[in-house]
Amino acid sequence: MKHLLTAVFFLWVGFSAMAQIPDTFQWLPDGSSYRDEDNGTIVEVKLPERTTKTLVSAAQLTPKGTSTPLKIRSYTFSPQGNKVLIYTNSKRVWRYDTRGDYWLLDLSDNSLKQLGKSRPESSMMFAKFSPDGQKVAYVSEHNVYVDDLKTGETKALTTDGTDRVINGTFDWAYEEEFDCRDGFRWSPDSRAVAYWQLDARKIRNFLMINTTDSIYAYNVPVEYPKVGETPSPYKIGVVDLATAKTRWMSIPGDPQNTYVPRMEYAGNADELVIQQLNRKQNESTLMYISTKTGKATPFYSETDKAWIDIKSRWSDGPGGWDWVNNGKEFIWISEKDGWRHAWRVQRDGKKETLLTAGNYDVISPVLIDEKNNAFYFMASPDNATQAYLYRTTLDGKGKAERLSPAEQVGTHNYELSPTGQFGKHSFSNAKTYPVQEWISVATHESIDPNAGVKKALAGPQRASLDIEFFTVTTEDGIVSDAWLVKPANFNPAKKYPIVFTVYGEPAGSTVTDRFGTGRNRLYLGDMAKDGYIYASVDNRGTPSPKGSAWRKAIYRNIGTINIRDLAMGAKAMFEKFPFIDTSRVAVHGWSGGGSSTLNLLFKYPDLFQTGISVAAVGNQLTYDNIYQERYMGLPQENREDFVNGSPVTHAKNLRGNLLYIHGTGDDNVHYQNAEMLVNELIKHNRQFQFMPYPNRSHGIYEGEGTSRHLATLFTNFLKEKCPPGAR
Repeated sequence: MKHLLTAVFFLWVGFSAMAQIPDTFQWLPDGSSYRDEDNGTIVEVKLPERTTKTLVSAAQLTPKGTSTPLKIRSYTFSPQGNKVLIYTNSKRVWRYDTRGDYWLLDLSDNSLKQLGKSRPESSMMFAKFSPDGQKVAYVSEHNVYVDDLKTGETKALTTDGTDRVINGTFDWAYEEEFDCRDGFRWSPDSRAVAYWQLDARKIRNFLMINTTDSIYAYNVPVEYPKVGETPSPYKIGVVDLATAKTRWMSIPGDPQNTYVPRMEYAGNADELVIQQLNRKQNESTLMYISTKTGKATPFYSETDKAWIDIKSRWSDGPGGWDWVNNGKEFIWISEKDGWRHAWRVQRDGKKETLLTAGNYDVISPVLIDEKNNAFYFMASPDNATQAYLYRTTLDGKGKAERLSPAEQVGTHNYELSPTGQFGKHSFSNAKTYPVQEWISVATHESIDPNAGVKKALAGPQRASLDIEFFTVTTEDGIVSDAWLVKPANFNPAKKYPIVFTVYGEPAGSTVTDRFGTGRNRLYLGDMAKDGYIYASVDNRGTPSPKGSAWRKAIYRNIGTINIRDLAMGAKAMFEKFPFIDTSRVAVHGWSGGGSSTLNLLFKYPDLFQTGISVAAVGNQLTYDNIYQERYMGLPQENREDFVNGSPVTHAKNLRGNLLYIHGTGDDNVHYQNAEMLVNELIKHNRQFQFMPYPNRSHGIYEGEGTSRHLATLFTNFLKEKCPPGAR
């Protein structure tokens, strides 16, 4: 349930690599240069002089007998640098285009050949070179294969994959809620592959209905475990390349009541390391597993009264283990002291050192520079709406030092070279268009004297948006961040309608000081010129870097505590700004924001008169188990919390104007939510407007004219029910 319409607050990360397909931007190991795709070629750029040379030309990527080069979606160089895997012709698997075709370019003789020719078109996933560069493994149709690059032979490493027995990748729920997609790992000695197997045969299909693509309607099944239903049981197998035989690892715990969202080789071919979560996701156990015997040995654990987040909540996917000191220690992120901090943990788990001491959160790690005893990370101790680069020492003896310039107020993002010498720096704030520059990390100075953030802040990159950030204190004593965009030609003596945008759940925050905040992409025209105030307020439960108490206050309280915070935050704004016309108050949101919109309209009708809700979870008992059980517990134990937090329970209280929108082909938040809500509104004779979009998914963008139609619908309804302009 992570669709956030303005696309500016993806859990503070938002990297394309979340799909676990390599980014086209790639640092060279020595940090002196980077590679990237450039108009159908792959180039290498040397820093600081920014000189460019072509590594792979379009001619090299043109298959024999054709005149059209391969379109590069992604690429990977072999560890030896003499071969390149080209990922092309990609197709979506639920959220991301993680299946496609792979071609191998041998730079020694410029030969180009397609891998996995026997496999169906666009069916290959996550192809990776073996560490010795001699083989490539990949997944196709839920089986794991390996191609020998010398002989051209393809070998099936698994053969039991079906539509419901999933090898080397994941089911819908693991992908959506753990960001798990790439489900296999090469052994360091190139002799074996470790992989997940999920058995979705015990998960009931949710049947969506396609009524538009043929005269006779047909079902679209999705293996979707609803909250309260047991997950797909998992196995971890290690398959020997020579024999294609799998040894299954012996992992303690019931695989139908636990999860394994992380698995890697533990620095050697004889050992794996995994993270296992219990069903409620409030207990985490790390284990080493012998690949020879399959025996698992737990060595590090933690518990939480609410839930434990995993790596994909603050980084680009759940993969990778951050070893230091030649594999004798690793860096681990934990909230066990009330803040999200980085710890240096001994390999056996018995000793740990806090690296980022203080009452602040690590928003995300950026770089471990072991050679220079440096740990780089993003944080913002003084303003939770922003993000800055910090550095401290890897030995735990240093103090955090802010590297982002004090005058560059807003949200920063960095991709630092492996040696910490150079960086790709991106910056924006609500009034500044995104700017990118190359910097020398030591001085944070732009390498290009003709460009950079400093010039942008003083020049035309500044955007004209009358947005104000501030805090409000609710009658419950909650201090929340908020923003407000005033109408054009604002007159404080007059009163204006206000439109709130909300999300409200743990997947994101709407109050961030970055470009896009304050702009309503569903509104056709200019809200400010038309005479609207546009605003948002944060609530407990969002991933804002304010400590775990803030984030986890929502545990077993989705639909209650977050809704009260939003309502009381709005009420505090009404008291703070007398120019708000409290008879013209509207609210809108998508997905979790759609749920919040409904609850605000139903629970606080005296404050909100108009609501536009898109793709909402109307009944929490319909959503998937991983997300809902993480934040709400098990309905078998506290069903009343799910019921009390669900908009459908309170639909009878509707007094204002409601426009409800949902795609009938939504595999994430199922269309059944809409019909359950509609039934309840009908039962109590509550009048409303309803727009189902046939066969559209959670994003409601498929089909010619869809996005414009939705925006027109949104705008016309808002103008009719909450008229713009000063009074």
